[in-house]
Amino acid sequence: MTGDTRPRAVLIGPPGSGKTTLGRLLAERLGVAFRDTDADVEAVAGKPVADIFVDEGEARFRELELAAVRSALAEHDGVLSLGGGAVLNEQTQALLAGHRVVYLQVGLAAAVQRVGLASARPLLVLNPRSRLKKLMEERRPVYERLAVLTVATDDRDPGELADEIVKGLPA
Repeated sequence: MTGDTRPRAVLIGPPGSGKTTLGRLLAERLGVAFRDTDADVEAVAGKPVADIFVDEGEARFRELELAAVRSALAEHDGVLSLGGGAVLNEQTQALLAGHRVVYLQVGLAAAVQRVGLASARPLLVLNPRSRLKKLMEERRPVYERLAVLTVATDDRDPGELADEIVKGLPA
């Protein structure tokens, strides 16, 4: 892997952990570009993630997501945010090896408040609070295993968090 194309940081975490908000701020602090694989998937598909789930199913979305992650890890040298479920794919897990993966940890109450229960998040449609709790519990061990840095985001100022990540990132 060449040093010039490796992302400075790859943000992972559940919905509501702050991947987009913190990602943009972190990129600004580091003087690099921000990229979100969900936005990449939407650009390729020509429609929002929620519509991909409805029209083509989760399996198709996950295929597009894996391609987006593979491409972004190879091409992007800034801050990269992955969709909350991207890390469930074993190929994605293998691709993340050797990268500066930052797990943005969030508690259920803060995630619910940030996500909002009426949002267009396809996996949170029925009983969103319960679904979010289940997703967070299922994914936590994977997030923890992949991360080289874990940052708790509950009740924290995004600017302070970005500074903490900058200081904690491996060289």
